[in-house]
Amino acid sequence: MRDMRRNNRLNNNNKDAMQNKIIMYSIIGIGVLTIILVALLIYSKNLSKDMENDLVDFEEIANVQNENTNTNTASVSTEIGKSVNESLNETNTISANNVNNTVNGSTTTNSAKETTTKSTTENITNTNKKEDVKESKEEKKELAFEKPIEGEIMKVFAKDNLVFSNTLQEWTTHLGIDIKADKTSVVKSAEAGTIKTIKNDPRYGLTITIEHDNGYQTVYANLLSSEFVVEGEKVEKGQSIGTVGNTATFEISDEPHLHFEVLKDGVQIDPTTVIK
Repeated sequence: MRDMRRNNRLNNNNKDAMQNKIIMYSIIGIGVLTIILVALLIYSKNLSKDMENDLVDFEEIANVQNENTNTNTASVSTEIGKSVNESLNETNTISANNVNNTVNGSTTTNSAKETTTKSTTENITNTNKKEDVKESKEEKKELAFEKPIEGEIMKVFAKDNLVFSNTLQEWTTHLGIDIKADKTSVVKSAEAGTIKTIKNDPRYGLTITIEHDNGYQTVYANLLSSEFVVEGEKVEKGQSIGTVGNTATFEISDEPHLHFEVLKDGVQIDPTTVIK
């Protein structure tokens, strides 16, 4: 009997323990389910808020797009609303204005260029006229040559005919005149000019050449000295330039004299035709 009672007690204890465990597990399960439900409720609430915010943003974007679309549509509608004639008139007006501006600008530029060219041409013409007048005056200026030394002309100019040479003992041309004078007699410049050369010529001896205006040159040969002038010096009419000598080998047999030549543009002419 005791054993049976003991077994009954043990069985009862075991039943109580099982019931307690079941109750405890049930409580734990309920607690876990409660926590899960609460978490789900919180998550659902947050998800709803996010969806509401996204919906608001989407609506704002849609509104902005609608506004832009309306604006562009209005602009396009305005352009489309214009008639073909109005568009053509506007185009023609703009083209006409551009053409007028271009023509006016070109006309103004061309006028300015024509004025400048005309002014420049007139200035050049006036300058050329002045230079021509100046040159004409210089050309018209007559040179009055004078005898470089006083004395008798002992041998004349002979370019187209012949004269007898005492030194050469033959008939030859003579491209100047010989003016008789004593040795050391002073020779003067026949006209104002510039001393071009002073040299010892193998035929004419000591020779001075003076360059004058209008293409004239004068030559003074058979000199004894040229101590009064130097090459490049400007001389006046009647200025002393040297002295008479007897240094010309082609005329050494003749009496002391000055061999005098005049050239016009490089060609010898008769000195007596220009001596005043």
